Order: sequence, then C-alpha cells, then structure tokens
Amino acid sequence: MKKYGLLGLIGILVIASLIFLLTNGEEKKDTGKKEAKQVQRNDDPEAIQVFEESIEVIASDDGNINANKLFIPWTINKDGSTFYLSQRDGTIVAIDGEFGLVDVQGVDLKEEIFHKGEAGFLGFTLAPDFKDTKRAFAYYTYDKGGKITNRIISIVLEGSTWKEENVLLDHIPGGEKDTGGRIAIGPDGKLYATTGDIGKNDLAQDLDSLAGKILRLELNGEIPKDNPFEDSYVFSYGHRNSQGITWDDQGHMYNSEHGEDGHDEINLIEAGKNYGWPVIQGDEEADGMETPLVHSGDSTWAPSGVAFRDGKLYVASLAGKKIFTYDVTTEALTDFYDEAGRLRDVFIEEDALFVITSNHDNRGKPTAKDDRLIHIPLAEKTTSN
Repeated sequence: MKKYGLLGLIGILVIASLIFLLTNGEEKKDTGKKEAKQVQRNDDPEAIQVFEESIEVIASDDGNINANKLFIPWTINKDGSTFYLSQRDGTIVAIDGEFGLVDVQGVDLKEEIFHKGEAGFLGFTLAPDFKDTKRAFAYYTYDKGGKITNRIISIVLEGSTWKEENVLLDHIPGGEKDTGGRIAIGPDGKLYATTGDIGKNDLAQDLDSLAGKILRLELNGEIPKDNPFEDSYVFSYGHRNSQGITWDDQGHMYNSEHGEDGHDEINLIEAGKNYGWPVIQGDEEADGMETPLVHSGDSTWAPSGVAFRDGKLYVASLAGKKIFTYDVTTEALTDFYDEAGRLRDVFIEEDALFVITSNHDNRGKPTAKDDRLIHIPLAEKTTSN
C-alpha cells in the first residue's frame, strides 16, 4: 500500500506540474494575443493615413508642441491639451499636446471648397461650449455656377469628421484674391468675421455689400440688435483685406489689414466707423474716415493673425516673414521672430506663443519641415529682445 501510495503521490505531482505548464503556456499565448492586437490597432487605416501625411510632432511634458509637414494651415485653436489647426485645403489637424498624437480630420461640407489663390477653407474657431457640443464655426469659399462666394457656417465634430450643420451667413463676395476670412468670437460673445474687397475697391464703401467689412453676428446667424447699422451685419467698413482681429484686456478691438503696394495697417476698430479704403490710405485723411494706428509705409508686411498680451499686439506677417509687436501705449514697433518664412496665425496661451507658417501657399519657399506649428516660449523670447 505504501508503494502504491507513493506512486499515486508521484502521479498527482506529475499531473499538477503538467496542468501548471499548460496553464502558464496558455497565459503566455493570451499575452501574445493581446500584444498582437495592440500592434494591429497601431496599424489601423486611420494611423496609416496619419503616417502617410507625414506630420511630425515633438511634444514636451508641459503640453507645448512643435509640428512639421502641415499643408497651408490657416488658424490655431486649442481646447485643453488639443490643438485644432485648420488647413486651407479643407482639413483640420488635431494634435494632442500631451502625447503628440495626430488626427487628420475631414470636413464634410454642403458645397465643395474652392481652393485657389487666397480662397479656400479659411477662418475656424471653436464654440465657447465646444467641450459639450463639439461645435465650431468656419468661413469657406465655394464656386456656385461660376460665382465665387464665401459663407460662414457652424460645424460639428462627429468622430474624425467635421460636418456642416447650419449656414449662418451666405453670399459674402469671394474671389481668388483679397477675400478676408478671419473669424473670432469677441468678449461680447458675438461672432466677428473679416471680409476682403476681392479686388473691387468700391465695394468697401458700399454699406449694401458685405465685401471689405468686419461683420458681427449672433452665434445662431442672426443680426445683433445693437449693431451700428439697422438690419445689417456690418460692424465697420472701408477695409481692403483684413486677415486678423483680436481684443485687449479692456475689450478694445484691433485688426490687421493688407494695403495696396504697401500701406498695410493696424487699426483700432470701433462700431460703425469707416476705415477709408479706397479713398485714403497711410497718413492720408478725410472727413468721417479713420486713420490707422500704424502702417507699413511703402514696404509690405501682409499682416495676418493677431494676438494681444501685456499691452502689445503680436502680429504674424506673410510678406514680412516675421512676427512683430505693436505696443498700444508707447506705439513702438518691434521685430519679435523672423526665423521661419511666411507666417499666417499667432496664438498665445499663458507664457507660450504658437505660430504657423504658410510657405506652401505658392508664395513662399518651403523647407523640408514646412508647413510648421512652432512653439516660442514667450517670457524667454521677450526677455532676450
């Protein structure tokens, strides 16, 4: 009995060992399957698309990033740690600033984008309640029966696609040049939009035309009751081609504006005022018309996006190939950054400044890294100037 008892014990141990080995082997197989699934997720079609776009992202621990190989970006928006960069061809690049993850998002619109010359998918800004609604606003150009037109819309993010929701304002005169396109939500909660004169100068003085103006809308597209002209979206007029708007800490509004053969402008914008184009430019004066705070004279800035911080306007310029600052108190102009070619938009958050290049717009000289989102530590750069 003892012999068989010992043999039985040995048999039990052998069987237990076999069970352990088999179980452990299955666990390793399961782990292998999980790793294989992880690899498969990294190779999904969306990730391949991002790889094919070749967007390169360098992320820092504090949520600040640099990104390379974009394609004609037009605006910088940010929600939490995520940047949303609209591109003129009709895509939006979402970049997670914490992890450097990229999502190239499509835009599903009711009209086909007319992307030629200066036209295309231009202004883009997130709604104040974006976290809850995933809603934003956009300004884009389309061709309807040979007539080039701009419209302002609301769009909603569904998955990785932005879908046109409502048309807020349509039939804004458009063209391949001088088409404006900047939109922003002011401190009063209204939506502002800049429009160009599309090369037809007299439209800027015509209050019945939406060209050559700064417009003001409710977020549902209605005309605000306190607009300066009755039953009109027009907030200010006499603009040639404004591509930047911002507000200071007191709610004063400023714009950047392209002149003709130089005479680019920075203006203090007030409701109902006439900013002179094409009657006056530069230092010229006329009754009932406003002169700029500062202008470029015979040289050209081609100023675009504008941001305000600590008493200064930071202005991105295309032909000027730099960010320059304008001190609203001392009126001093200072070059701030000039190391990346044509610059389209500027965005400031705390001590970080971000700028995007526009070197692929057929007017620049793109490098292998263009177009780019560039992070500039604001305090460090300001101290060094």
